Amino acid sequence: MIRAGTTLANPITGETITFVETAADTNGEYTLVEVSVAPGGGVPLAHVHPKQSETFEVLEGELSLKAGRDKLVAQAGDVVTVAPGEVHKFWNATDSPVRFRCTVAPALQFERFIETMFALAADGKLGKRGLPNPVRLATIANAHFADSRAPYVPAWVQKAGLAAGAALGRAVGYAPTYDRQTLPELVPATA
Repeated sequence: MIRAGTTLANPITGETITFVETAADTNGEYTLVEVSVAPGGGVPLAHVHPKQSETFEVLEGELSLKAGRDKLVAQAGDVVTVAPGEVHKFWNATDSPVRFRCTVAPALQFERFIETMFALAADGKLGKRGLPNPVRLATIANAHFADSRAPYVPAWVQKAGLAAGAALGRAVGYAPTYDRQTLPELVPATA
């Protein structure tokens, strides 16, 4: 279970997320995370949150975003809000890490989705684009359909495809969530 102070890293996408306030802390109203994205890293695909807004507050560096039809570069001090239903994606196009705070409101199952995807990454179960195989992805996406969807394809078409893919996924042993199976690497303390 995610708690304030939990930090997760995704070596495939170059994202490190620290949970500042969780759904448990805010009675589900929002989740607040601090994110660092390595050069060249970012979220794997453009997506839509049908019922959630996302507010990005850049703390350090430059964050490239596509929000709706707009492409923009947000710098330290800038705040960008993505409305529910707006197609968006973010990435780091610079040679330096970017750090930002992101508020997802309401929280819904955002934390569990992130925990699942980052655990898969840590265990080497994501492809080079940062996504699991299509059957596992369908299993996860079907369970998180209220949180995140693909853009441009009608919701009913997605839901039908995801339901079929999730049934196949369950048949081969995939679950909609995934807990890390390997132990994290221990980093020696510095003096």
